[in-house]
Amino acid sequence: MNQNKNTKNKNTASLLKVMRFAKPYRSRFVWVIVFSVALSIFAALRPYLLKHTVNSYLMGKNMDGLMLFVSIMGVTLLVEVASQFYFVYWANWLGQDIVKDIRERLYNHITHFRMKFFDNEAVGRLVTRTVFDIESIAKIFSQGLFMIISDMLKMIVILGFMYWINWKLTTIVLIAMPVLVIATRIFQKKMKGAFEEVRAQVANLNTFVQERVTGMKIVQLFNREEIEYEKFKVINKKHNDAWQKNILYNSIFFPIADIISSLTLGFVIWYGGIDIVGGGDLTTPGDLFAYIMYIPMLFNPLRQIADKFNEMQMGIVASDRVFELLEIEELTQKEGTTEAWHFKGELDFKDVRFSYIEGEEVIRGINLTAKAGQTIAIVGATGAGKSTIINLLNRFYEIDSGTITIDGTNIDEFTLPSLRRQIAIVLQDVFLFADTILNNITLNNPEISREQVIAAAKAIGVHHFISSLPGGYDYNVKERGVMLSSGQRQLIAFLRAYVSDPSILILDEATSSIDTHSEEMIRVATEAITKGRTSIVIAHRLATIVNADTIIVMDKGKIVEEGSHYQLINKNEGYYKNLYYSQFATETEDNTQN
Repeated sequence: MNQNKNTKNKNTASLLKVMRFAKPYRSRFVWVIVFSVALSIFAALRPYLLKHTVNSYLMGKNMDGLMLFVSIMGVTLLVEVASQFYFVYWANWLGQDIVKDIRERLYNHITHFRMKFFDNEAVGRLVTRTVFDIESIAKIFSQGLFMIISDMLKMIVILGFMYWINWKLTTIVLIAMPVLVIATRIFQKKMKGAFEEVRAQVANLNTFVQERVTGMKIVQLFNREEIEYEKFKVINKKHNDAWQKNILYNSIFFPIADIISSLTLGFVIWYGGIDIVGGGDLTTPGDLFAYIMYIPMLFNPLRQIADKFNEMQMGIVASDRVFELLEIEELTQKEGTTEAWHFKGELDFKDVRFSYIEGEEVIRGINLTAKAGQTIAIVGATGAGKSTIINLLNRFYEIDSGTITIDGTNIDEFTLPSLRRQIAIVLQDVFLFADTILNNITLNNPEISREQVIAAAKAIGVHHFISSLPGGYDYNVKERGVMLSSGQRQLIAFLRAYVSDPSILILDEATSSIDTHSEEMIRVATEAITKGRTSIVIAHRLATIVNADTIIVMDKGKIVEEGSHYQLINKNEGYYKNLYYSQFATETEDNTQN
């Protein structure tokens, strides 16, 4: 009992949350209700007119009156059709505008989550929430709420007309209605559980497919096709089973509803026919004609209300999932109030501590200073915390304690967009969109013109490479840039960072996977892009760090050494010296031979 009450309260709360988004469309909402009322009245009026036509003009053989009422019935039908059209059109229009607003709100909310959220959330589930679940919310208006209101109004008006025409025949109809209402209620409860299971399995299926398609190269490289296929079959079977429940409940309910409706109609005709044949005055032929129309008009909405309740229930279940994301506030990034303009580039980390998982620090009391225009290199073994420092500087994650300042101002005080506009990153794993090279460089920023991009490409020495591609700057690199080599993607990333004119540049192992042909272009691009701006370089390649003003050596989340390349290489039993000879000596020999 309490569980049912809690479920009702939860559904009501979810529906009210959705309805808040209808406030900007109040006038349209009112018109939907107006057309719903008009539809109910004119739908119920036709059988009533038919009753009068049969009793007064057809039985009386009054041709003039017959033609008049047939014309009136035709006009009534046209008005009903017009009301139906505007009701359906405006209801769907309202629903689509509401889900547009919700989708925009959700997308904007997701883009402001901390990276910690994306570390723990499957991409497929987010796609399901943003696309499929929100489309289901539209059904609350197009197939659910308004349709239910319209059907309920229609049933009330029809019952009013039926009682007015013949209360005894209407009593027969009302005796049968509770049976259908009970069957509808049972069907609704069963379908709610089935729909929840369907949505869960759809999310699982989307997640699985998205991950495997994205990682198809790994699947094929390690001969995982059959294994992943078997996994897919299991997930797909669960998805199929969830839908089978849905199909089963529909297959049971609708025949039962049809039987109840047909039996009721049969009893009405039997009872009314006996009254007419027996010479009674309670029933007329016109009454029977009207009831033959009224009973399906009364029972069909009642039968369909269950289906429409399910559509609305599906939308409410989907809205629960969407609002669950919208109501997550602790994972959204805190905004500062200060606009960050062009930085000098003075960086200062003071006793910075950070942990991805509470109690497991990966950055342990870092103190790091970079003067404006300096190039700072950070080296260390995998897992030492090098890339984490970059994530903290960009505020992808919030530090546990300590302070990070730029030009003496705590980075928490800056608005996130303005802070990140002043910091450009070139990553090892370059992400390119399925778009032209030009759009991948500008990221559709209208303030960066084609001419600026070409000038920047010439300045860092990549114009010739881009011009040699079919279509040049308009060459479509396809999804994730698969049409380019890793070195070419890296060059695009360098140019993307350069045209944004950042105050601070970060190269996060940006040269670790380039080919020999691209290496010289990368070297030229690096010199051009780092000139005159504060740069942080995390790298494995010797050429990118030997000329750095300061090299920071990290191990297990701490800075263990700091100095220039020559200071560190001459340090006895130094960490950097050992790292240099173990990781970089081979590269030095290769460069010497070349």
